[in-house]
Amino acid sequence: MKRLKRELVVFFGLFVLLALGMHFKEWMDHPVAHLSALSGSPLGVLHPIYITAGVYLLLLMIRLFVGLLGKILEREK
Repeated sequence: MKRLKRELVVFFGLFVLLALGMHFKEWMDHPVAHLSALSGSPLGVLHPIYITAGVYLLLLMIRLFVGLLGKILEREK
């Protein structure tokens, strides 16, 4: 359960980071209008979730690879 909470924090932190990184000006100038315009997005209403999930999975694969590599190198000692 602790690991699930940590991964959810990572996912939502990544979500916020990506949202602010991609649309910082819009979030600072008119955030309510920006959220309202989400339904008319050419990428679809759920595109922030899809993009975040893709980036999260990429980072997860990198984290797993580095962890596996660390275990292999530790075993060789």
